[in-house]
Amino acid sequence: MIIDFHVHVGDRSFWRPRVDDFQMQYFESSGYATTLDAEGRMSVDGFCRVLEESGIDYAVCLADNAPGVTGLASNAYVGAFCAGRPSLIPFCSLNPYLDADMAGQLRRLVAGQGFCGIKLTPTYSFFRPDQHQLYAYLAVAEELQVPVLAHTGSSIFPGARIDYGDPLIHDDVIRDFPNLTIVMAHGGRGFWYEAAAWLVERHANLYIDVAGLPPQHLPRFFPNLDAIAHKLVFGTDWPGIPSYANNIAAIRSLPLAEEAKEGILGGNAARILRRALAARGRKVAA
Repeated sequence: MIIDFHVHVGDRSFWRPRVDDFQMQYFESSGYATTLDAEGRMSVDGFCRVLEESGIDYAVCLADNAPGVTGLASNAYVGAFCAGRPSLIPFCSLNPYLDADMAGQLRRLVAGQGFCGIKLTPTYSFFRPDQHQLYAYLAVAEELQVPVLAHTGSSIFPGARIDYGDPLIHDDVIRDFPNLTIVMAHGGRGFWYEAAAWLVERHANLYIDVAGLPPQHLPRFFPNLDAIAHKLVFGTDWPGIPSYANNIAAIRSLPLAEEAKEGILGGNAARILRRALAARGRKVAA
């Protein structure tokens, strides 16, 4: 089983120019071209074909709510995009500066609209995940047992505030919410690989997704790769990737046991997404 834990779906008009330029670098090689019509609108049928042809069993599809830096792929859009598609797992995104009653909204999104997790964008929406006005929101996530995917590390996009991407912020959050699962997107990319790796060894419910990291360089980024392989999940940042085939092949070529590589590609994510997969008829071993 292969699970892409980090996918951006949406029409080209949703994204800020620098984000669109980045994604268009890989227009053909990622398969993005086959999902868009002449007006740049994305086809769910086309995307599901890309996943099937690439051997991807499930994709976590992320809403984006950072219009000042990256763009806006609304919860309503992502929910409708994933509806009726067992291979697509929707994660919502709420912004503390734009959304009132985030805790109440999350309950409605999970219970009424089938969302299976949360995407936090601290560097793009200018908040710290440990600030207390988010705690009611995170308390609901813990109660409902929905995982949180939080951006950590650097960004190339204009306007991003990198200091909000420090993985150490999540040390306080995971201590305050010990039954909440947090996945640190990009593993502290650039400045904080060591901090991210240190944290996942010490917190049972803290993970790293490797989206945006060339897989062949993971042993250099994480010298303790063998020790933390069970805490890594495959993600691509699609459509901002050269190709699914290259990424998967690079994971399979890592100097790790086969069981560890299968865990990174899907097994570790499957445990995090156990409830979502069960709703799709897929049982996951503990």
